[in-house]
Amino acid sequence: MNKKKLDFYIECEDFTVSGEKFKLYKDKDLDMLVTLPKPNGENLGKYYESDDYISHTDSKRSFFERLYHIVKKYSLNRKVKLISNLNEGFGNLLDIGGGTGDFLVQAKLKGWQVKGVEPNGQAREIAQKKNIILDRDTSNLPSHNYDVVTMWHVLEHVPDLEIQIKELKRLVKPGGYIVIAVPNFRSFDASYYRSFWAAYDVPRHLWHFSKTSIEMLFAKENINLSKIVPLFFDSFYVALLSEKYKNGTMNYFRAFWIGFLSNVKAKGSKQYSSHIYILKN
Repeated sequence: MNKKKLDFYIECEDFTVSGEKFKLYKDKDLDMLVTLPKPNGENLGKYYESDDYISHTDSKRSFFERLYHIVKKYSLNRKVKLISNLNEGFGNLLDIGGGTGDFLVQAKLKGWQVKGVEPNGQAREIAQKKNIILDRDTSNLPSHNYDVVTMWHVLEHVPDLEIQIKELKRLVKPGGYIVIAVPNFRSFDASYYRSFWAAYDVPRHLWHFSKTSIEMLFAKENINLSKIVPLFFDSFYVALLSEKYKNGTMNYFRAFWIGFLSNVKAKGSKQYSSHIYILKN
């Protein structure tokens, strides 16, 4: 990213781990935000070292975590159905950022040949107990081997977008699909909570996307945006965390209302809290 194109947008705090402040800058050409300063590879790992980083555990300690896993189970079935409809059946599936392996468990049950990648060692160990073996990275995976490659809320974490998109191009078969889910900083809940919006999640989220940015970034590799699917539940989950960050407690009633309102407004604007982008190679 050319720093000359970046304008200051908002300052946010890392509410999960460090309490440090980070600034988001806007790339006007791509209509996306960039987190600065960006932690380097050696330092980035420490920002994931928290019991509250729920995607790396199967913890069900609180009502919020139990609710998260109930919604997660529903979402997993919906995601597997989505990719199965894309491919008109089953084939080779690669999930990058597989977490604790639950998506691949469900896809495997439905007939997919699954492969996964997850850099976090704790998450890989949990997945292994579910008979899902995850690689640490994609470097040794074969080229043009996968019918569908998925990244569920992962692209915003990668250090280098251009390298990652080129790698996706290498991995997917010609005519295959890349399925990306990311938060949308153009949503109503983002504008409502501003610096407290949980989906900014600095500095773990290095990039903050809009529809325009996803389409333009992948078009550079001749990967075409085919369809956009809203993630309705994300607005409620994000609003709950945002309430905690803003007011010190999860106000379930207000969070539900803001999540609901965000989805209602998105029916007109088409700007949901998060989107699934279906891209064809």
